Amino acid sequence: MLRRRFVLAVTTIAIASAARAEPRSLQAADGVGVYADLARATRARRGTILLFHQAGTNRGEYEPIAPRLNAVGFDTLAIDQRSGGRAFGQVNETVQHLGHEMGYTAALPDLEAALAWAQADNPAGPVIVWGSSYSAALVFVLAARHAGGIQAVLSFSPGEYLSGITVRDEAAKTICPVFVTSASDPGEEAAAAAILNAVANPVKRQFKAKTGLHGSSTLRPENRGGAEPIWQAVAGFLDAVAPPGKAG
Repeated sequence: MLRRRFVLAVTTIAIASAARAEPRSLQAADGVGVYADLARATRARRGTILLFHQAGTNRGEYEPIAPRLNAVGFDTLAIDQRSGGRAFGQVNETVQHLGHEMGYTAALPDLEAALAWAQADNPAGPVIVWGSSYSAALVFVLAARHAGGIQAVLSFSPGEYLSGITVRDEAAKTICPVFVTSASDPGEEAAAAAILNAVANPVKRQFKAKTGLHGSSTLRPENRGGAEPIWQAVAGFLDAVAPPGKAG
């Protein structure tokens, strides 16, 4: 029933009442400026979701995704990490202002800056972190290092992408609920399963899509016919970890 409520909400009000994204600038602990888009929930607030993009891209990955989350009660902050580039018709502002792109692991301070912002913005509300491809691996490092500060992890196409870090080891230190999915590819599915199996929390779900794109882009309109089943799986997980009716 809760999944039906999610789908009904996004199909009837998401477009009509989509929150207008507001630009934000954060500062990472090492002084790097991190550029972001903030969009507020358009119905009873359930918490904050931090959205991290895949390699070679930027926060534009979430332009059609964030409004659906706003429509069911989540504030969203989508950032440009220092590892990324031009995609989705826009530039990565963090890379642009920094003057050069950095490696995947180097982007961790950007994720930590987003987490600090969310905790200051709404100290009482749950914070959920959401990663795509390399950032789907990096969110496990974030969750392991900030145990207790993160309500749940959603990880789209995770793998052992991080130099000098074994993601499975970080997953073993992740104490919050976890959702993973990936493109319909045996290699991606196996990589996601290996990481998920290591997660310490018993609440962990893997959705195996019948079709799909890599990373969070699997939820974009480009995944014609394949996005909705994944959206429904995401809905069920979010309803479990941040139930409707419990303000955040």
